[in-house]
Amino acid sequence: MAEYDLVIKGGRVATTEGVSTMDVAIQDGTIAALGRDLQARASVDAAGKFVLPGGVDAHCHIEQLSGGGLMNADTFETATRSAAFGGTTTVISFAAQHRGDSLRDVVENYSRLAAAGAVTDYAFHLWISDPTPETLEQDLPRLIEAGHRSIKIFMTYDRVRLLDEQVLDVMMVARKHGALVCAHAENHGMIKWMADRLISRGYVEPKFHGVSHPRVCEIEAFERLIRFSQLLDQPIMLFHVSTAEGAAVVRRARGEGIKVFAETCPQYLFLTAQDLDRPGIEGAKWMCSPPPRTTSDQEALWRGLDLGDLQVLSSDHAPYRFDESGKLAAGASADFKQIANGLPGLETRLPLLFDAMVSRGRSTVEKFVELTATAPAKIYGLHPRKGAIAVGADADIAIWDSDREVVLRDDGLHDNVGYNPFAGRRLKGWPETVLRRGETIIVDGRLQATPGSGRLQLRDIAASMRPTGRLSPEFDPATNFGAQLL
Repeated sequence: MAEYDLVIKGGRVATTEGVSTMDVAIQDGTIAALGRDLQARASVDAAGKFVLPGGVDAHCHIEQLSGGGLMNADTFETATRSAAFGGTTTVISFAAQHRGDSLRDVVENYSRLAAAGAVTDYAFHLWISDPTPETLEQDLPRLIEAGHRSIKIFMTYDRVRLLDEQVLDVMMVARKHGALVCAHAENHGMIKWMADRLISRGYVEPKFHGVSHPRVCEIEAFERLIRFSQLLDQPIMLFHVSTAEGAAVVRRARGEGIKVFAETCPQYLFLTAQDLDRPGIEGAKWMCSPPPRTTSDQEALWRGLDLGDLQVLSSDHAPYRFDESGKLAAGASADFKQIANGLPGLETRLPLLFDAMVSRGRSTVEKFVELTATAPAKIYGLHPRKGAIAVGADADIAIWDSDREVVLRDDGLHDNVGYNPFAGRRLKGWPETVLRRGETIIVDGRLQATPGSGRLQLRDIAASMRPTGRLSPEFDPATNFGAQLL
């Protein structure tokens, strides 16, 4: 019998297809065999434990300057350390272009930071804020074809948002070269008008942040971007769906055959607008955009996940400390417009969802694996290396103790944020051992990986990124009088 480097013995191995008690053999960093009584030079006893793919968190802001000019709290070392403790082995963060930046230089700078610090594997979304001819005609095509096959755009925020025509320009480049366009889609005019109106009337506390992002601003922007997708036959991903109506818009569009994907995040499943209603400026800790909504929205989002309308659960980790370096940069009496938006979430994403979906029975462990690992890996072009326990895949594995109970604390995480928006929650189920490409990086509550040991994951074109081939009439030479517009 073959002898492997390592065998994980007798665990309950879960995939999107089911759960089986078996051994997982690892050789040279990849999964070499699945079966029983496999032999290796070393072994890990996983009897009675779940053996799951390492999580893929496809929406993380790491070591990034915000549109408002504020550096977030986490470096690649601290963020990916936190991710690993939470069972995540691959992250996709942003190479964030600001106006005046060369996109090529931006990607080189972020790649250098990640190469020095990351302990998980990583990839980048290309964040486009300045779609100049150089960006659209030179840098973006070259970077896509080099393997950076997802793009981030904003439809709001003064310093980073794109106008409709610019969105269409970016989408056309993505269509030509093979990339997925991901969007923060909210109506900019509604948000600005509402915020100005609230502040002029003295409604400045953090709780009014949610009021300044009316739910219809999500609905309108979703509809608009979906119609852009339909016009160009370019696949899109809608980030952080927060409302029942937003999920319904996605469902209708997918029913029409438009190639739209969508994610939501733990803050929209476990928090509500009431979490911002705290004394003084305390509610700033729970400010994110879009804001948490209502319990009925939570239920609608869970239904959307069950039905497949929403395909991915990401953290949208956007870490700012609750001090003058972060949330309080404009002082303790700042109005909500002056407070950095974003919550930490890399480490708590999987435990929160495991507790809700598996321990409390809201869903199944198979669905948990799909939403947190397999689906994001497939949609973003990381599969079959990532997101699955299968022969030939990278040995990115988290061994979960489904009986372990943990009470979340403000000082219990491994990021650099200093607070936990979910503090006080009691969770059942926790990843106790984590492997990245066959190397044990978390064991007995300790990190064993060195900074910079994570690897950049360049990606091929995935099925999710390919146009459907159903041309809108305006782009079909058969119906547009022979015009060649693609």
